[in-house]
Amino acid sequence: MSVYLHDIPLSQAQARLREALQDAGLWRVLGVESILIDENSLGRVTAEPIWAEISSPHYHASAMDGFAVRAVSTNGAMPSTPVTLFVSSQAQYVDTGDPLPEWANAVIPIENTEPLDENGQISSAVRSPSSIRIRAAVTPWSHVRPLGEDIVATQLVLPAGHTLRPADLGAIAASGHQTIRVSRKPKVAILPTGTELVPIGSKLKAGDILEYNSLVIAAQIKQMGGEPTRYPITKDDFASICATVLEAAQTHDLVLLNAGSSAGAEDFSSKVVEKLGMLLVHGVAVRPGHPVILGMINRQSSTPIPGASAGVENRKSENLTPIIGVPGYPVSAALTVDIFVESLLAKWLGRRPNELPTEMATLTRKLVSPAGDDDYVRVAVGKVGDKLLAAPLSRGAGVITSLVQADGLALIPSGVQGMEAGEQVKVHLYRSRAEIERTIFCIGSHDLTLDLMAQFLAEHDRRLASANVGSQGGLVALRRGEAHMAGSHLLDPKDGSYNISYIRQYMPNIPVKVVAVVGRDQGLIIKKGNPKGIKNLGDLAGKSQEGSVQFVNRQRGAGTRVLLDYHLNLMAIPQESIAGYSQEEYTHLGVATAIASGRADCGLGIAAAAQALDLDFIPLFQERYDLVIPKQFADGDLLAPLFDLLADARFREAVSKLKGYDVSVMGTIILED
Repeated sequence: MSVYLHDIPLSQAQARLREALQDAGLWRVLGVESILIDENSLGRVTAEPIWAEISSPHYHASAMDGFAVRAVSTNGAMPSTPVTLFVSSQAQYVDTGDPLPEWANAVIPIENTEPLDENGQISSAVRSPSSIRIRAAVTPWSHVRPLGEDIVATQLVLPAGHTLRPADLGAIAASGHQTIRVSRKPKVAILPTGTELVPIGSKLKAGDILEYNSLVIAAQIKQMGGEPTRYPITKDDFASICATVLEAAQTHDLVLLNAGSSAGAEDFSSKVVEKLGMLLVHGVAVRPGHPVILGMINRQSSTPIPGASAGVENRKSENLTPIIGVPGYPVSAALTVDIFVESLLAKWLGRRPNELPTEMATLTRKLVSPAGDDDYVRVAVGKVGDKLLAAPLSRGAGVITSLVQADGLALIPSGVQGMEAGEQVKVHLYRSRAEIERTIFCIGSHDLTLDLMAQFLAEHDRRLASANVGSQGGLVALRRGEAHMAGSHLLDPKDGSYNISYIRQYMPNIPVKVVAVVGRDQGLIIKKGNPKGIKNLGDLAGKSQEGSVQFVNRQRGAGTRVLLDYHLNLMAIPQESIAGYSQEEYTHLGVATAIASGRADCGLGIAAAAQALDLDFIPLFQERYDLVIPKQFADGDLLAPLFDLLADARFREAVSKLKGYDVSVMGTIILED
């Protein structure tokens, strides 16, 4: 039996909330207010049509500095037969924006006139001559902004439900308005709950979790046009949570109760909603975001609203406040707000829901998805050749950086159990197509220099998007045309060389350019103080001085894994003798994190990763990390700043500060077909 009240499809969950709001009279614009037109009006939504009260311009205005004339008086003027007009009687000087004299119907720009004095000689008084000589005729209304050219009184300036942009503010002001009627901003209370939560800036101890979901959610609400209120953290106490929810419901249009929505012993959200009102939904078939709660709070009583849909005629909108239980994991929380709150705020504001642009893209690797859920997958997006590609990022619901790195969301709909590499998937883009066109797509081995490279490339109008799949995975991606370049450090056990034999194996008949980036130390990352007394790879098998050693490995196909297996083979150490050999991480920092958190005692990785998490490091080997780039991309404009960067003194200096890095090889061409 499911631990959730009901695990229903997303469309049904949205429909239940909508029906409850309609029953309560809350599926509408919440209110209207008048505001002054100024820069603070930006982003507000018009509550009613805006009609022009005046024309703009409201008179015939000169569009140039020059002389107002009757067009007919210029007839016959040519370079060989100029016409002279007397100032005052036949011409009058006007600046741009000045009203035309009633008798005039055209303006001659000052640069097209020759100022004359009373003797018919060229005069220096260009704006107040006795007469002017012209050598070209003008047509009626030349260089004139006629009355109503921009706006005519009574015309529609903006419709209701329009989100105001900078230019809209100018049009409203030009049409004669000082104030406008806009939809009231919905007030949204954000209530973080959890005994384990601590405020941003706290000194952390084991078990503490920084509370930043409310910060992210508040920013989302503000971007959507709402008015967020972040409440202090409420500890896991049923009565306290009830009191805070009821307090927030009195003064807000929507309550977002963050965390406590799953089935743990201290997950009180559903019980709070049942006590204070009506629980509509507990559990939605979406990932991430499964344990979403939807309900209605009765502000006048702490007792439940009777019936799920019966008795609604007795419920008044002034007594009800909708509540959404938002999951605690950061990605789940952010996506829940996007899925449920955006459309609700759009209705309350009277605007259309915001829609991300969509593109069809090719998946770079296989995805497995639960058949019964709508699965939202964060992806990096890049254009390689003529193909738009989507590389899936980490799918953990707690990995907030996956949203930072994501260029879009791919939706695998309910009923589909996954997609194969190479299949087309619809991606909702976070970035513009222009940004994606400037993106260098790197798939392969992880290295910290890539993070520095991304920062430096940003100064040259390039984005670096990377997906860490290991060196072999990167070469396969290049063969499939799924990346511009791949990081690689694959050791050939036959001759001790790096990468070239693997390139020939995985990328036959594809011309490449291989560029060295760094030489780097590989070794054992261990806990501070080396409590297990580890000295070398031999200590991984069986027992060390202080007992068994728990190892953490890199994934299959990673250059570090190849390096490890090569040396284990030389030392005749069986893989199965190493505890944790099958425990895998996808990056050097992932290995270091596993050790720092106590999940493992040691792992093979680079010195810079150990330094980053204040761990100890036992250097064992030196290796070379290269970039493998197909020639078709190496010779193109997109990657030109990358090669400049490898010769940049500032970049070299920044990399050299990383522990265990040798930049003397940086930029060296290892192979060029």
